[in-house]
Amino acid sequence: MEKGARPNWDNPMQFLLACISYAVGLGNVWRFPYLCQMHGGGGFLIPYLLMLFLEGMPLFYLELAIGQRMRLGSIGAWTAISPYLGGVGLAGVVTSLYLCLYYNIINAWSFWYLFHSFQSALPWADCPINSNRTGPVEECEMATPTQYFFYRETLDISSSIEENGDIHTGQALCLLLAWVITYLFIIRGIKSTGKVVYFTATFPYVVLFIYLIRGITLHGAINGVKYMFTPKMEQLANPTTWINAATQIFFSLGLGFGSLIAFASYNQYNNNIEFQAIIVSLINSGTSIFASFVTFAIYGFKATINYENCLERTRLLLLNAFNLAEDSVTIDSVFEWIEKLNTTYPQQFDIIANKLENCDLESELNTAVEGTGLAFIVYSEAIKYMPLPQLWSVLYFIMLLLLGLGSMLGNITAIITPLQDFKVASRMSNELFSGLVCLFCLLLGLGFTTSSGNYWFTMFNDYGATLSLLVVVLIEVITVSYIYGIKRFEKDIEDMLGHRPNWYWKIMWAGTSPLLLIVLLISYIINYIQGGAPTYQAWNIELGRSVVMEYPIFGQVFIGLLLVSSISCIPITALYVYCKKRNDGNHHKRQYSISTVCV
Repeated sequence: MEKGARPNWDNPMQFLLACISYAVGLGNVWRFPYLCQMHGGGGFLIPYLLMLFLEGMPLFYLELAIGQRMRLGSIGAWTAISPYLGGVGLAGVVTSLYLCLYYNIINAWSFWYLFHSFQSALPWADCPINSNRTGPVEECEMATPTQYFFYRETLDISSSIEENGDIHTGQALCLLLAWVITYLFIIRGIKSTGKVVYFTATFPYVVLFIYLIRGITLHGAINGVKYMFTPKMEQLANPTTWINAATQIFFSLGLGFGSLIAFASYNQYNNNIEFQAIIVSLINSGTSIFASFVTFAIYGFKATINYENCLERTRLLLLNAFNLAEDSVTIDSVFEWIEKLNTTYPQQFDIIANKLENCDLESELNTAVEGTGLAFIVYSEAIKYMPLPQLWSVLYFIMLLLLGLGSMLGNITAIITPLQDFKVASRMSNELFSGLVCLFCLLLGLGFTTSSGNYWFTMFNDYGATLSLLVVVLIEVITVSYIYGIKRFEKDIEDMLGHRPNWYWKIMWAGTSPLLLIVLLISYIINYIQGGAPTYQAWNIELGRSVVMEYPIFGQVFIGLLLVSSISCIPITALYVYCKKRNDGNHHKRQYSISTVCV
């Protein structure tokens, strides 16, 4: 293909913002803070930043270089390197399809919460009244108002994956809205995407900064910030800490899907991708740390509120049990009074001993939550305690929407760009082809809006991408280093940038990054095997909380299909190319034999 035959970004800034908008997503807000909480607070930053330079940045640069050099989508780029490797790009497209199917349902939930934020009282602030009008709904009282609103009002969730139900009309309409906006963002290809990223890549930082100012002024926020920056160095001896750090870097940058190759394929041939790879990688990791600071401030506020509410309940229990004066026991003196009363009135104290709660601020801070639980339950619970909660709710869910929609631009581009390199798709207008892809994903995604849809969402989220992406990126780096050839790759970069990559990049591509990927792949397989039958969190309506359940047989079979369906594209494509070449060779031999006989 001629260097000028492909449309280009209007300027390098558009490409940079597109990469930032894609890489900086929901995982930076709801996954990284959870890992910090699980693996020693600030101590987790040591393996995280180390893995950024050993794995994340080199692989990010590699994918951008491939896209810019080949000026094709993932399938075409890898086919150009070797026809046998077309399946690597196809595997990325299939994985991106799985991601698109369920990722927009998160945006649908964000729309749902955003629309419900424009009320005089947030609907998740208190439990709804039961049908008899005699008190709150019992299930909500056993859970919390935020949990009840998410599981019962938003999801209308069933008790297990085996219990199917109708489509949730409200969620289906929100999903339709999410896909309509996604389509409008990509309707004219990079011409429209290039304009949208100016907003999707920058506005979330405005909201995060506003939340930072508000967060650090909240009561008890300092407790969360101290917790984050107090390193537990003993966690560095835990192999899981290092594996999770490497995995977070890997997925946070969006490697393996083909989005980066697609974005880079629209660059000018001499665009400085080395500088941009470094900038985007550092901004992505910096955003994770920045978002964690905000999140832990919110954590500290919520934990302090829960802790003080626990102390207040204990104070009232002591006042009533021992007929003490109202102002004799304060929240600050609760523990002193417990010790004093236990010593002075041991028999009377034994009567209420089993009613006393264990109020501990450290335990509240240690309660780790990730994913939708953090985004839609923990944050929502903290927001309802803030002054003007509707304002903070609107700002928060707009930020989530922009993060989610920004990532969707990369996800859908990873599907559309490689397919448009084929003649069949290239004959269609960009508007028509993009519309068909979005419609296809919308129709399949409606399954996630049923009462059991959240369990299928969890299945796709847990098993739809991890294994395939590890395999895809491992093959990518091995192919570039040892099949295409590191020296040949160096010359390609020199042709584009005017200089060869330095020793750091070559060592990472040829040795360190492949070894790390092999370790991650082996660790994933071992953990999957040792984990036994796969399980999921099911909402128990009678208990008002989540319980662990094993996936039924059909669920386990589907998980197996998710794991192998995208990876199988690699050997199947290679086998197809081999058979095709062999048949073409036999055909040429027969033609040669016939011509010889005729002579």
